[in-house]
Formats: sequence, structure tokens, C-alpha cells
Amino acid sequence: MRIAPRSGTAFELRAGQTLTVIDPMGEQVADLLAFNLADLREVISSGRSLDYASKLFFTTHDKLYSNRSNVMLDIIADEVGRHDFLLTPCSKDTFRIIYDDQNPHQGCFGNLVQALKPWGIGDDDVPVAFNCFMNVVIDPDTGALSVQAPLSRAGQSITFKAHMDLLIGLTACSAPQSNNGSFKPIEFEIGDVL
Repeated sequence: MRIAPRSGTAFELRAGQTLTVIDPMGEQVADLLAFNLADLREVISSGRSLDYASKLFFTTHDKLYSNRSNVMLDIIADEVGRHDFLLTPCSKDTFRIIYDDQNPHQGCFGNLVQALKPWGIGDDDVPVAFNCFMNVVIDPDTGALSVQAPLSRAGQSITFKAHMDLLIGLTACSAPQSNNGSFKPIEFEIGDVL
């Protein structure tokens, strides 16, 4: 399935199923959210995941935890090896503050809220996303963050396995800085239960 540039979608993913996120044209970020379908207050947690992994960059064999310390997703394959789990989904405020855009796009945040609305997810329910393919460089001396071009090439992917029934939000990111100045689609595939 394909997500058009600067848009998003939401869907249910069952325990044991796989989700493969594909960058069909290269250098395109995809923001991913996960909620426990049985209790939507349980949500993917950057803080818990970073804490338990003791590292900033996630790849094959790493686990993404919830705010309740349960494994939600396990990365089972990764052709890129660089993703971000620090930065929040871009929003109208991102474009206003960072890009000085006076007529801002709703960004990944707005796209996620719109896509997740049928499940009752609102603005205040959106956490930090796992940003597939996003390349954030951290200065070792100052801690300054720099968003660089994604390292993903056309057709590369990352695959997750669900550890519980999930509600997934997924975008084709809307921020120019994150996508090396252009906007492209994202594709995804849902695999059978492993």
C-alpha cells in the first residue's frame, strides 16, 4: 500500500503480524506510532525504549516499548540502519517556528491526528514517533541535533513484528529538512502472523 507525499494513514496490526515500511524512491522519512488496540492509553514510548536499549539508534533485534514497559514492536529486519526516536512529529508549529512559514502545512502531527480520529485519538494522545529512515546527527561535544538527509536508498525497508494487537499511525513525512528538501511517498506491507 502507498501513502501519498505529505499525508498519513492508520490501520490495525495484529499480534505476530509484520509491518514492512518501504522507502520506494529514497531519502523519505515515515513517522510511525503504535497504540495498544485493547487500551489506547498504552502507547509507544521513546523514553522507555531508549532507556531499556541504552542507545539512541535502533536497528535489527531492537525492541520498541510502550509507556507501560511492554514490548510493542520488534525490529526484525533493517536495510538502512539509521532511524530517529528523539524528535516529535512535525506540525504547524514546526513549520512556523523552524521554517518561519506563515501558512504552514499540518505536518505529520496533523496527518496522524486526522488518520487516528476514527479510533478516538486526539492531539494530546500523540507521542514521539519512531521516525523510520530519519537521520539525526548528534554533536558529541555540545549535544546539538542536526537533521541530515536520510540514508535510505530507493526500495530499502525496515520490518517490525507486532507483540500485541496494535493501532498503527504512519506518515510520509512533511518536513523539508527531514527529507532532503523533497516530498515522496512511503509504502508499507502487512505480513502474515509469524
